[in-house]
Amino acid sequence: MDNKKQHIAIFTTASLPWMTGTAVNPLFRAAFLAKDGSRKVTLVIPWLSLQHQKLVYPNNITFASPSEQQVYVRQWVQERVSFSPGFSIRFYPAKFAVDKRSILAVGDISEVIPDEEADVAVLEEPEHLTWFHHGKRWKTKFRLVIGIIHTNYLEYIKREKNGRIKAMGVKFINSWVVEIYCHKVIRLSAATQDYPNSIICNVHGVNPKFLEIGKKKIELQQSGNGNQAFTKGAYYIGKMVWSKGFKELIKLLQDNQKELIGLEVDLYGSGEDSDQVQAAAKKLDLVVRVYPGRDHADPVFHDYKVFLNPSTTDVVCTTTAEALAMGKIVVCANHPSNDFFKQFPNCRTYDNSNGFVEATRKALTEEPAELTGAQRHELSWEAATERFLRVADLDQVSARKPAKSPLKSFASISLSTRMEDVSAYLHHVALGFETSRRAFGAIPGSLQPDEEQCKELGLAIPAATQGSKDPVDKS
Repeated sequence: MDNKKQHIAIFTTASLPWMTGTAVNPLFRAAFLAKDGSRKVTLVIPWLSLQHQKLVYPNNITFASPSEQQVYVRQWVQERVSFSPGFSIRFYPAKFAVDKRSILAVGDISEVIPDEEADVAVLEEPEHLTWFHHGKRWKTKFRLVIGIIHTNYLEYIKREKNGRIKAMGVKFINSWVVEIYCHKVIRLSAATQDYPNSIICNVHGVNPKFLEIGKKKIELQQSGNGNQAFTKGAYYIGKMVWSKGFKELIKLLQDNQKELIGLEVDLYGSGEDSDQVQAAAKKLDLVVRVYPGRDHADPVFHDYKVFLNPSTTDVVCTTTAEALAMGKIVVCANHPSNDFFKQFPNCRTYDNSNGFVEATRKALTEEPAELTGAQRHELSWEAATERFLRVADLDQVSARKPAKSPLKSFASISLSTRMEDVSAYLHHVALGFETSRRAFGAIPGSLQPDEEQCKELGLAIPAATQGSKDPVDKS
């Protein structure tokens, strides 16, 4: 690659102001990978037309143009890091699927990066990004494609009606697309679907402001002037849907009301199941207060001592990492999603209902251990970036040649490569027709961006879409 800087393009499935993990974590990854200036980094995020923005972005926040949204994203990250982020931002056309509560790509989003800059692609949620991909094969376009598995899709699907059967189908499709489009797969924890030759490594850190809050708590603990660092008891925060830990927590409290007599718990969150959670909390003999969701860094949370998190649908729970960074004791399930946190003295895991009671009561009577400098570093984005660079092995990129196009030079390649090429070709063909795309679950009219999105993003308008303005899919 001569002396030019290596280029890393980070593609993700969401963007601020949607405060979801795949909007926030790739943003921090881009900022910290670009920090030392040794590589060129581009964050590639979805652009939604106004009607779709209104479906997903909170507090009536909308953007008239991609440049307006870029300003918002840059300002958000700049306020949270101590350096000037040196990465660029590009947008790909996308639409919001109401039924899936997900943003899905439209057209061939690999085209956002010019061929001459196509060194490394990091696909945040590679299965999500490639389910409906129809265009240049990622392994052909880029020298190295790294998929980072964020989401435990199978666990969510199993909770639906006929969930186990659906999960089998989704597991097969996920394995199929990840194998044909990624050279390397990083799983944030063993809680995700398994993939052949994947590496388990938590390559996420916490927002630096949580470490700053924790630092102030340590100073208060060390001051010796009689002031308590933590004056409140137990709480939980999360999107208020049953599958995000609220079902498990309410059941644990309900089953152990006598053993936990005197316990007071504050629940924070907003979501589709808020009313049901409130109703269930009122039926308990324990004092359980329910409040709307708010930023976890809000001062209202600083003085809580114990964070209760029984969720088992997360891959690596961001709020658990944030609570540990703020110096709190965390009581969480003994589950693969929490393996990374077990190294911290303030992480208390439990195996069953009795264990939850014991860990919670003990946590409320103790003071949290002060995090060491090394432990604080381990939670940081600096450490997460070091871990990413170690497992990504980016030095191999210069030696790797982009894969040949499917079904070219067929006789000269190994059987396994031939099989993969055939598999990739079949996916390409199957996703090239509107009927088969709909059968797979794609948004109608997502084979190419419509005229409105082309104009907003400055793209050439394909002849087939001239005059089109795709309606919101509410299927």
